[in-house]
Amino acid sequence: MELRNIAIIAHVDHGKTTLVDELLKQSGAFRENQAVAERAMDSNDLERERGITILAKATSVEWNGMRINIVDTPGHADFGGEVERILSMVDGVVLLVDAAEGPMPQTKFVTSKALALGLRPIVVLNKVDKPDAEPDRALDECFDLFASLGADDDQLDFPSMYASGRSGWADMELDGPRQDLNALFELIVKHVPTPKQIEARDEPFRMLATTLGADPFIGRILTGRVEAGTLKAGETVKALSRDGTQIESFRATKIMAFRGLAQQAIDVAEAGDIVTLAGMSKATVADTICAMSVTEAIPAQPIDPPTISVTFGINDSPLAGRDGKKVQSRVIRDRLMKEAEVNVAIKVTDTEGGEAFDVAGRGELQMGVLIENMRREGFELSISRPKVLFQEVDGVRCEPIEEVTIDVDDEYSGAVIEKITGARKGEMTEMKQAGAGKTRIIAHVPSRGLIGYHGEFLTDTRGTGVLNRVFHEWAPHKGAIPGRRAGVLISMENGTSVSFALWKLEDRGKFFIGAQEAVYQGMIIGEHNRENDLEVNPLKGKQLTNVRASGTDEAVRLTTPVTLSLEQAIAYIDTDELVEVTPNAIRLRKIHLDPHERKRAAKSYNG
Repeated sequence: MELRNIAIIAHVDHGKTTLVDELLKQSGAFRENQAVAERAMDSNDLERERGITILAKATSVEWNGMRINIVDTPGHADFGGEVERILSMVDGVVLLVDAAEGPMPQTKFVTSKALALGLRPIVVLNKVDKPDAEPDRALDECFDLFASLGADDDQLDFPSMYASGRSGWADMELDGPRQDLNALFELIVKHVPTPKQIEARDEPFRMLATTLGADPFIGRILTGRVEAGTLKAGETVKALSRDGTQIESFRATKIMAFRGLAQQAIDVAEAGDIVTLAGMSKATVADTICAMSVTEAIPAQPIDPPTISVTFGINDSPLAGRDGKKVQSRVIRDRLMKEAEVNVAIKVTDTEGGEAFDVAGRGELQMGVLIENMRREGFELSISRPKVLFQEVDGVRCEPIEEVTIDVDDEYSGAVIEKITGARKGEMTEMKQAGAGKTRIIAHVPSRGLIGYHGEFLTDTRGTGVLNRVFHEWAPHKGAIPGRRAGVLISMENGTSVSFALWKLEDRGKFFIGAQEAVYQGMIIGEHNRENDLEVNPLKGKQLTNVRASGTDEAVRLTTPVTLSLEQAIAYIDTDELVEVTPNAIRLRKIHLDPHERKRAAKSYNG
């Protein structure tokens, strides 16, 4: 059977996963009466809730006697490490662009990786049936993007199509029949080359591990494309690291390939196909799995360095252990080590004392996803404020800089530019009208300046702005960036909050808690109106008297408390504060709960 390997790349929310659903349906991968969830490829609960793809996934469709392996890639820069390696596994890419938004930062990020690997993209202008779609403008912008990324003549001569993934059609002409996706299948078969690896079927077996996973029944599994030769289930192979050192030899206990949405066990892996192997105990991403006679490793993409780190500690607050069952540092360490095994973009290191662990990764979103997954599994954690990691480049201390692309209504552009280029030390590189009363701003901003900015940005733009960021470069340190300006309200007692007490304190600031909530000494219960921290008593009830005069009992009406999401809470805290995360609650607290210890720590910090 003839074979094609393609990846679908696009910016977040441009419709990759929905299009793959339709490709599966129309190729007959599902039975007529089979119940299939919408966005079938987003299998993880968090992916479904947030509407984003976090993990790259492969699937395979059969069309007119041809097998097409399709990889659905993540669109967020935090998961960019996945994207690069996946692209080295395919021979063609379908670049999906929203006909209204045009190419976005992530489009640029993934397209630059694809062009650098010599792939010739097919451009599909998706969502052309949206009322604000401008497919011709989006197509021109794609051409400009390719040219600015140094595409060669072949790559600039890209085929393009118009489509609506949700309605399940793709046509070469904008006013085509709009019936099905056959035109897209035909273009893939015609434009994407047959894997050149097929010619190397007689050579010894070689495969580059691209993604790593774990299966509850068969253990550690590696997925990649077979570069040469064939492998039968049960044969012994070895794993080589990027420099050619042997890591281990093992028996390939199981070989699986994607057939529709499910993986099926197959007897033989052949050159060109994308397969999953089981049986290894140490081999990981970027390693070469090969026959015993092979001595050279396949060149592999190095794994991108982490840019931020967060400390995961045990929950030692007075409310610890009430919600979660997994509270010991040993259990937390095992879970983080397991994550680091499967997710190569994360590095875990022990801290002094062994009660906390430094977890380094690519961005706040990636950290937020890991913490959210752990709390759903029953863990209780205390999380520190994210710290940016620095690198020495030619003896100069450098920090990560991100390229930020912002789309805002014209009236809010001034406020956004002032915030980004002022205290946050950003440099604006481009500003242009994006049509429909919107402005597009592109700036290079230190990662430090973006920690905690997203919530402020949404407030400044009344929730209408869109902010996208992607790693740009390492640059010399830009100097101090001020943190949060407001102080916090700290509980001075342990107990349950009382509505009367909160009502009396409302003129001091806004609250993060309501009445009848458990509080403890040192817990942050609100934001102070001023710059200093203030200790308050949220338990103080009303003084009761035996006088029953009419009109003395005012009705207590509390302002609705501010509820912080996990990412907002992590971005909000200062260096002397922690986020307490349990399966049922997200609380803010000071590192030192006792006020005397806090003063002592502040003195030693300032002195």
